[in-house]
Amino acid sequence: MTRERLVTTLLLGSAAAVLPLALLHFFGRKEVAFPGWVHFGIVGASALAATGAALVLTYLGARRRDGRVVLLATAFTVMASLLFVHGLATPGFIIEYSGIIALTGGLTLPVGGALLALSALAPFRRPRSVTALLWLQAGLLAAIGIVSAIGMLAPQLVPGVPSALSPEAITLLVLGVVFYGVLEVRAFRTFLLTRRLADLVVVCGIVWLAAALVAALALDFSQLGWWLGHGLEVLGIALIGGVVAWDLHRSAQSRPLMGDLRAAELVRAEEAFFGSHVRALMVRLAEKDEYTEGHTRRVALLAVRVGESLGLPPGRLRHLAAGGLLHDIGKLRIPDEILKKPGPLTEDEFRVIRRHPEHGYRLLGELGGFAEPLRRLVRCHHERLDGSGYPKALTGDELDLEMRILAACDMYDALVTTRVYRNAWSHEQAMALLQGETGSSLDPRCVAALEDVLEQPAEETRTAAAAPPPRPAAGTVPAGREEAAATPLLPSVPTVFAGSSGRIVRKP
Repeated sequence: MTRERLVTTLLLGSAAAVLPLALLHFFGRKEVAFPGWVHFGIVGASALAATGAALVLTYLGARRRDGRVVLLATAFTVMASLLFVHGLATPGFIIEYSGIIALTGGLTLPVGGALLALSALAPFRRPRSVTALLWLQAGLLAAIGIVSAIGMLAPQLVPGVPSALSPEAITLLVLGVVFYGVLEVRAFRTFLLTRRLADLVVVCGIVWLAAALVAALALDFSQLGWWLGHGLEVLGIALIGGVVAWDLHRSAQSRPLMGDLRAAELVRAEEAFFGSHVRALMVRLAEKDEYTEGHTRRVALLAVRVGESLGLPPGRLRHLAAGGLLHDIGKLRIPDEILKKPGPLTEDEFRVIRRHPEHGYRLLGELGGFAEPLRRLVRCHHERLDGSGYPKALTGDELDLEMRILAACDMYDALVTTRVYRNAWSHEQAMALLQGETGSSLDPRCVAALEDVLEQPAEETRTAAAAPPPRPAAGTVPAGREEAAATPLLPSVPTVFAGSSGRIVRKP
């Protein structure tokens, strides 16, 4: 998604989210007198349909042993059930006035928001929590059923609380705003990472539920805003539940409400998050040189984890993930006889291979749809702080944090993987070299964060980065020798390097 398209999408999303708030502000206190059947029919029927959809989500989550899905389904089921009872309790239809109509109307959104907010807690994401969550859902539904039955059979036993702007209503309003605020921050962060329209729909749906919360607790049935709030409530539940159901239908996790999407997942599923154009480029790169394609993935995984460690915001993490995947895409334009040469490169050949950053920058520009920060990241991944890099010999402030991160991760992976012209370096040897370059060619923060990331236990990135690929057949050589060629040497480690004269030689 280009910057222009992102801005347009955000403007449209903002308008969709703000419009209900504007309607409530300008028209919410207008006096109205809708007949009871409007409330009974629309609210009751919509809530019944939402209850059915929520139960389907429960079935899917239980079948997959996915605690997060079951928790989301529990929240939707409780909200829809309360809303359904709220519609059934419309005075003059099944029963006369009962306090159950106020109680269910006031509790629907705060209780649902509290359950949705729980999805951020780790215990509810583990498969073993599914059974407990199913019992929780059954217990909440039973409680709603019992209280509703009491309210309809013995209306005098259920007080009509909370009334508009009462202390109880204000307390629920404050709690609800906190819950939906947490959900909104998580959903918006997810959208900035994924740039999916579906995730922006969830952002809008949460705003609509928050607006409905205000209408339900600050207004009464004689005001237009109270009725508008009911519509926003039903639509908000439908929007959010629809996105969750669609994601599950595609056998994918639905992440905006949890807000736990990591940038590394963008790398692992590039087609889902970056589109078919990035996937096509990665396939083409793998066809040309399998090592380079694997190298780009490992570098991208390392880079985004380092970026998260250094606190990069979601939008920049997205560019870093895409830049890591595509940083060597310019090698598509390097002749095979140079890219796969089994021996040392000549000086002229090395000059050709050093052009791949510029080739990548121009290729992405020709294809279109790639933001300028991403293209600059591809062009500048071999630049160094002291100006010793290429192709522009940029220095210091000319290199943003993403470029510095990618430079360190690119060098590390190039060292710890096996080439036909040298064995893989150990992690300790590679980090010793990178640490020796900190403050001169590499950013100390990036090297330190990379070391911290690699030392974290049970992370697949360290395993993937450190595990060398199969040794290529005789007569072939993986691309990427320029990373090692631009670095100093540790004693007794054989490699190909650029000598002081610039000629490529082999050192024992």
